[in-house]
Amino acid sequence: MLALAAGIAPAAAVDPVDLEDRVTVAAIRAHLQAFQEIAGENGGNRAAGTSGYEASAAYIEAALTAAGYTPLRQHFEADVQEIQEYTFAVDGFTFTDDEDGDGTPDPLGVPMEFTPSTPAGGIADVPIVAPTVAIGCTAADWDGADPTGAIALVSRGDCTFGEKVTTAAALGAVAVIVYNHEAGPLNGTLGEQTPDLVPAVGILQSQGASILAALSSGAVTADLNLQQTVTAVDTFNVIADTPTGRTDNTVMVGAHLDSVPEGPGINDNGSGSAAILEIALQLAASGELENQVRFAWWGAEEVGLLGSTHYVDDLAANDEAELDEIATYLNFDMVASPNYVISVYDANESTYPAPVVVPEGSVATEAVFTDYFDAIGQPWIDTEFDGRSDYQAFIAAGIPASGLFTGADDEKTAEQVALFGGTAGIPQDPNYHTPQDDLANVNDEGLGIMLGAMAFVTASLANDTSAINGVQPVVDPVAPPEVTEEGSHLLAASGADAPGVWIAGGVLALLLGAVALRASRRRTAA
Repeated sequence: MLALAAGIAPAAAVDPVDLEDRVTVAAIRAHLQAFQEIAGENGGNRAAGTSGYEASAAYIEAALTAAGYTPLRQHFEADVQEIQEYTFAVDGFTFTDDEDGDGTPDPLGVPMEFTPSTPAGGIADVPIVAPTVAIGCTAADWDGADPTGAIALVSRGDCTFGEKVTTAAALGAVAVIVYNHEAGPLNGTLGEQTPDLVPAVGILQSQGASILAALSSGAVTADLNLQQTVTAVDTFNVIADTPTGRTDNTVMVGAHLDSVPEGPGINDNGSGSAAILEIALQLAASGELENQVRFAWWGAEEVGLLGSTHYVDDLAANDEAELDEIATYLNFDMVASPNYVISVYDANESTYPAPVVVPEGSVATEAVFTDYFDAIGQPWIDTEFDGRSDYQAFIAAGIPASGLFTGADDEKTAEQVALFGGTAGIPQDPNYHTPQDDLANVNDEGLGIMLGAMAFVTASLANDTSAINGVQPVVDPVAPPEVTEEGSHLLAASGADAPGVWIAGGVLALLLGAVALRASRRRTAA
C-alpha cells in the first residue's frame, strides 16, 4: 500500500481518490433518467427557451440546494432558429430511400443547423456542380470545377461542414448539399451563423450517389426553398460555487444543459450535465476546500455557445477581477457516447495544430487528465483544441482550459476500435442530434472511465492549481514527503524550489499511484 512517511500530513484538503469512488455511474444514471422523463413530459426535448429546459434547470437547482449550494440563474437572450418552409427537388429524380428503416421514404435533405435562408421564394433551376476532390474542403479541391452560381455537391469528411460551405460560398456557390459517407441521415451543424455562409442541406449517401451518377451523364438542376425565422427567447445559465475555498483562485467546471429541439439530448449533453452535478454534490460532502470550485450549466450552447459566451463577456465588462481569478476551466460536452473514444482536448498540439490561441496553463490542465489516464493504464487520444464547445469564450479571454469528449458524429476508426472497442465505420455517437439520443444511447463503460478522470481532476485542482497558474496552496512548508518503495517511482520531479510545490507534487503523484495500484488489483481480481 502506498503511504506517506510517518508524521508527514498530505497537503490535499479533499482526497481525489475518495471523490472518484463516490461519484458513480449509478448516480449519473439516476440524473439522466430524470432528464429523460423531463424531455418526455415537455415535447421530447430540453432545448433553450422551452419548458423542458426550465424543468432540467429546476432539477439541478433542487439537488444543489439540498447539498448546501446557493445556485443562481444568469439570464440572457438567445436567438433560436426555426424552419418555417423547406422544399428541395432535384429535376428528374424521385428519391424513395428508407435508410433510417422507419418504413417511409426519407425526404431529400435535412437543413443544417445555423444555415441561412434562401432568398424569398427560393432558388430554381440552379445547376448542381461537384468538386474535383469530393470533400470540397479547400479551394484546391475545386480545381477544374466552377461552382459560381451553382449548388455545390460535396461529401462529408475530413473537415467541418462550416469549412465546406464557406469554401464553396467563397467560390461563388449559392447553396451547398453535403452527402453522407455512410448509411443514415446527415444532421449537420455549421457551428454558428456567419455572413460568409450560404444555405446548406445534408442528404443521404445513396441520394448523393444518385446525383453524382446523373452528373456523370450531363447537367442536373435543382430547386431549393429554405425559409426560417429567428426568435429571441429568454434563457439562462445555472451557476453554483462551493461554499468553501479561496475565492481568488477559482476552478471552473462546466457543461451545457440544453438539448437540440430534435431530441432529449441525454448524451449531448445530459451526460456532462449529470456528471458535474454529481461531482458537485459529492464535493460538498468532502470538507473544506483549498480552492473554490464553480460549477456552470450553460444555456443555449446548441444555438451558438451563447450561455458561456454571455458569462465571460459579462465578467469582462463588469467584473474583470473575478474573471482573472479563474485558474482554469474544465469542459465536459458528451462523456457517454455509445461508440465512445476517450479523448482529451489537445492543448499541447501533439496531434492537431490548434486553430485558436491556446492560453498558457492549458497544456498543464490537459496534463492532469492525461497523467490520470496514464497512471491507470487507460488508453486515450487527442481531440482537436478548436474552441467548438463552451471553452471557446474562456480561451478567447486568455483563461486556460481543457476537457474530455467521447465523440459525436465522427466515424470511429479501426485504430480507435483497437484502443477502446466498439464498431469501426460508424459514428462515435450514431444518434447525435436525433430523437434517439435517449437513455439507451449512453455507454456505461465509457461514462465510468470519464467519471473517474472528471472527479479525480476536479478534486486535485480544488487542492492545488500551482502547475497551471503558479498559485500555491496555503499550507505550512514542510520537508518533501518520503514514500515507501512501492510508490517511490511515481514521484515526478517538480523542478520547483518552493516546499509547497514539493508537497503538492508529491501528494498528487502518490494519489495517482494509489489509483494505479487499485486499477491493477481490479484487473488481477478479474
